Amino acid sequence: MKLIYAGAPAFSVPPLRALREAGFTVLAVLTQPDKPVGRKAVLTPTPLKSYALEEGILVLDFARVRDNVPALSALGADVLVTCAYGQILTQEVLDAFPAGVYNIHASLLPRWRGASPIQHAILAGDRETGVTVMRTDIGLDTGDILLRESFPLSEEETSETLSQKLSEAGSRAIVQALRLLESGGAQFVRQPQEGVTLCKKIGKADCEADFTQSAQSVCRLIRAMNPQPLAFSRLHGKIVNFYFAQACAEEGEGVCGQVIRADKSGIYVKAGEGCVRILQLQPEGGKCMRAADFVNGRKVSVGDIFGG
Repeated sequence: MKLIYAGAPAFSVPPLRALREAGFTVLAVLTQPDKPVGRKAVLTPTPLKSYALEEGILVLDFARVRDNVPALSALGADVLVTCAYGQILTQEVLDAFPAGVYNIHASLLPRWRGASPIQHAILAGDRETGVTVMRTDIGLDTGDILLRESFPLSEEETSETLSQKLSEAGSRAIVQALRLLESGGAQFVRQPQEGVTLCKKIGKADCEADFTQSAQSVCRLIRAMNPQPLAFSRLHGKIVNFYFAQACAEEGEGVCGQVIRADKSGIYVKAGEGCVRILQLQPEGGKCMRAADFVNGRKVSVGDIFGG
C-alpha cells in the first residue's frame, strides 16, 4: 500500500515513523509551509517537514492543498493519512485517493471533534481519552470509525505529557488500521449521534485563569495549557504565566484570586472553591521558575491579588 502522509507538529512525527518501520511505502509528506518564528521571524519548517527531510522523503508544503490536487494525484498513492495537518480537505482532495483518506484524531470520537481535543479533555476533567482512526469525509471529524484505542486520563497529565501518550497510541492504531485495510478486514462503524462535543481552536483569551472558579478548574486550565500557550493571570499589572499548580483545601480570609499564603512550599491563591497552590510560574519578561524563588525574590506577598 502506497501512501501520502499529512501532518505538521511534533505530534504527527511518531505515527509516520511507525508506518515506515511497519513497511508501508510513504511516497511523500504533506505539511504546512515554513513559518516565521521568534523575535527575528526566522522561517522555520514544521517538525514533520524536518523529520521527512532528514529521512529523504519528498516534502509537499502547499499553502492550500485544495489548489494542488493534480500534484497529489500524480504520485499515485492509494491512501492519504492525516494527523494534525491543519488544512480543510475538499471532496476533490478526498477523491484523489482510491483507498480513502484516514485521520488520526486525538480523542474518542464523537467526543471532542475539532481543533483542540487534548486540551479540552483535560479542561473537562475527562476520566478516559484515546485516539480514533476514522475515514475522513467533508464534515468536521464526522467520518466512520475504523479503530479506537482508549486509556485512563489521570489528574496529573499536562497537554505535553498527554500529547506524547496519544501520539504513541496513534502510531499503534494507524499501523493496525492500514493492515486491516490491506487484508480486507476493515470494518467501519458510523459515529453515534449521542455524546457529540465540539472544541474550537484555543486563543490567548481562553487561557486567563479565573479564580472565581473552583481550584480544580483552575488547575485543569493550567495543565491543559502547558506547555503552550500557557495559562496566565496578572499581578501588579504584569502578566504571570503558570506552569504547574495543585488544588488544595488551604483555608484563609480574602477574595478570590488573593494570595493567602506564600512560602517555600508555594503560592496559595484563594479560589471560588478551595485553593490553588502555584508551584511553577513565569513572570513577564522572565524565565520559568519555582514559586518558592518568586516568593524569595519578594515579588509576591500575602494579600496580593491575581487578576485584579
